[in-house]
Amino acid sequence: MPSATVGASTGPSRRRVPAQARSRERVERILEAAARLVLTNGVDGLTTRSIAEAAELPVASLYQYFTDKEAVLLALCERDMAEMDDQVAADLLAVEELTVATMVDTAMRAFVKVYHRRPAFMQIWMRGRTNPAIYDYGRHHNRRTAENLLAFGIDAGLLTAGSYDEEQLATIAELAVEVGDRAFQVAFENDPQGDAFLIDQAIALVTGYLDQIAAGR
Repeated sequence: MPSATVGASTGPSRRRVPAQARSRERVERILEAAARLVLTNGVDGLTTRSIAEAAELPVASLYQYFTDKEAVLLALCERDMAEMDDQVAADLLAVEELTVATMVDTAMRAFVKVYHRRPAFMQIWMRGRTNPAIYDYGRHHNRRTAENLLAFGIDAGLLTAGSYDEEQLATIAELAVEVGDRAFQVAFENDPQGDAFLIDQAIALVTGYLDQIAAGR
């Protein structure tokens, strides 16, 4: 079984990363408070003051780590996308019979697991990516995910260059990830749990596309 490292090295964070345990605990309190407020008030209702109050911290303490609410939202996405990467890697390593279909199904359903565990992240990421930093970070994350899943598929003997050169295969992998991401955005648009039928259709769509590539068509 090839190793599974998905989405790692998604680029440098724009926020201060605390070294001390007390500071890390404060940052986590801030992120959890913001996540709760997103679920109750929505992204647009979020302010740095409301986040600080919910975290039971002075606003000045929040500004030690984040410049504004957009930076807090970006940090939430960074944290939860890292959790998603870990979930995908762990689930892929547990697959007994690896095929294109099981690779796609496992990876995409791992995303769904994290959306269910992290509903605030799902709202931030899936329902309107108006924060440019979050949008850019997400696109970069999708590219890294595509690169790593492509390498995983090649190592497993599922995908070969065939009629495509390396650059074309990389483009194909990125397109597959972007299509799946967009399809999930539709699936979760009106349902925090995701529309099960649309989730299944998204997986079938990406699987069918990559099956054709694997078959050299």
